[in-house]
Amino acid sequence: MEDYKNAKSVYDFTVKDSHGADVSLEKYRGKVLLIVNIASKCGLTKGNYAELTELAEKYADKEFKILSFPCDQFGGQMPEKDGEEMVCHLRSAKANVGDVFAKIKVNGDEADPLYKYLKHKQGGILGDSIKWNFSKFLVNKDGQPVDRYAPTTSPSSIVKDIEKLLAA
Repeated sequence: MEDYKNAKSVYDFTVKDSHGADVSLEKYRGKVLLIVNIASKCGLTKGNYAELTELAEKYADKEFKILSFPCDQFGGQMPEKDGEEMVCHLRSAKANVGDVFAKIKVNGDEADPLYKYLKHKQGGILGDSIKWNFSKFLVNKDGQPVDRYAPTTSPSSIVKDIEKLLAA
């Protein structure tokens, strides 16, 4: 959906998987989502990968999913190409960061429409901008963004927010 301002939920968007195939976010209807822009060479990578992996494993049998979007906009810290190179990187990092999609832009005119929507619904300190790698958006079971977390917010510190939405 190019006109993100008219979107009713994240389910109105279609994104590309890491091999270039279309994925309708409709497939996640009824799940709590944590949407994150990831990078492999960032100072925040090791801690975020470890904690996102813990969350993915902790809630593997619950209605929860992490959606990771590689992004190279911040200091060129995601040099891996989509597809097999990305898969190999995550495997060697022992990172289970949920469903991984194609590399996107999160800021500027070329920002992915999903990210334009998320920023529109949950403005941050920088308004319509993503500050850095590992910015996180929590989305409820109705597909509504309900919270936004700074790159330095550890994934494990938002467990209480995830649990609240899972119980709703």
